[in-house]
Amino acid sequence: MAEIVLGIATSHGPQLRTPAERWHLFLEKDQKDRRFDYQDLLAQAKPEIRHQLSGEIFKSKYDACQAALAQLRGAFTAAAPDAVIVIGDDQHEQFWEDNMPMFSIFYGETLEQIPRSAQNRQTWWNSTAAYGDQQRRSFPCEVDLAHHLIGQVIAQGFDLATANKLKSEMGIGHAFSFVTDHILPQPTIPIVPLMVNAFFPPNRPHPARCYDLGKALSRAIREWRADKKVAIIASGGLSHFIIDEELDGKLLEGLMRKDRKLLAQLPVDRLWRLGTGEGLNWIMAGGALEQLRPKLLNYVPCYRTPAGTGCAMAFMQWQ
Repeated sequence: MAEIVLGIATSHGPQLRTPAERWHLFLEKDQKDRRFDYQDLLAQAKPEIRHQLSGEIFKSKYDACQAALAQLRGAFTAAAPDAVIVIGDDQHEQFWEDNMPMFSIFYGETLEQIPRSAQNRQTWWNSTAAYGDQQRRSFPCEVDLAHHLIGQVIAQGFDLATANKLKSEMGIGHAFSFVTDHILPQPTIPIVPLMVNAFFPPNRPHPARCYDLGKALSRAIREWRADKKVAIIASGGLSHFIIDEELDGKLLEGLMRKDRKLLAQLPVDRLWRLGTGEGLNWIMAGGALEQLRPKLLNYVPCYRTPAGTGCAMAFMQWQ
């Protein structure tokens, strides 16, 4: 039977892929972001945030994040899993409003990673100018495990969507390519992607549902008739692009305490706000990894403007 040997949760915000000396490029992006009123945020922001915007502090936070990522890479390499399940959000990469699943498991044979510069992505802000491009690469999928999870999780009462092809003009989503670029040591470890609608109304999942789906995943993995080691990685979060340290603290406390009730009580009006919904990926991982011991490696609120915008980076490991 299969064994879950490692759990990882990591932020994947753009500041992790952007050298600290270029963080200032995000100021214009946030000032013009149509999803929030920058001037209103600026008027309400805590004055002390301004003291966190020096180049020296940017560098110290960037270095702290990179050190935590290095720890996660080391843990993954040491665990040497035979397969990895990656829980990540989809942001108009595979799914749009004409077909927006709440949860979907990919069971195709190959994942294609396409450089962002080559993707058919409509955007008003050139992200590659801030944090560069990606390589074109291919990764194998663990098809047998994917089919097993689909059947077993549905049998436990969860109605999953499935997919066996990626949109050729987009390839693997950003939540997954961050993991392949920054955590996996080589492109030969087979992956099962589990996509979560953490962003778009009206069918965003609640925290309790994500936690319970994680527990169903755990049961299914342990019933897989393969003598293999499995790792689980949650990609995304925490609060952004408006940082909410209080909410992040409650989410991390719930994961550390393995407290489903606390996680279920997180205020969804704040959890579902912009990229903060990626915390749902962490909550699902927490449910799947209840039998392992959680360890918070670091929490780094990476403010990048005086309005309190940025990405709160966090890094956790279960073993």
